[in-house]
Amino acid sequence: MGSEKRNLDELFGRVTEYFSPRIVGAVDGVYIKVVKVKGQDVPWHTHDGQDEMFFVVAGALTVELEGRNPVVLNVGEFVIVEHGTRHRVFSEEECRVMLIENKDTVHTGDVLAAITKSVAEQLDPGEP
Repeated sequence: MGSEKRNLDELFGRVTEYFSPRIVGAVDGVYIKVVKVKGQDVPWHTHDGQDEMFFVVAGALTVELEGRNPVVLNVGEFVIVEHGTRHRVFSEEECRVMLIENKDTVHTGDVLAAITKSVAEQLDPGEP
């Protein structure tokens, strides 16, 4: 995960399950992750002390924010969900998303769900 060049298509090609983020890099205190989203399996949740960024690489992603209008992200768009904001994401068709999250962020926040993965489970198996 060092200073070598990376290819997003290749990294997304190694993601075999929806809602299963893969850590593909790290910058200081944050992980760079790739995830494929399809459907509505992400529960409403909150990250009390961490912001997170969703950047759409392919497809369209809907980010629902409690008490606000949903945000629809298309290719090349991103949103930062501020800590303490109850939210969930979904996509009707397959969507490829790059996530930026603090290293101590649980990707389903304060909710343990069937899709919740530990950091060890999120490590990209293609990494040395």
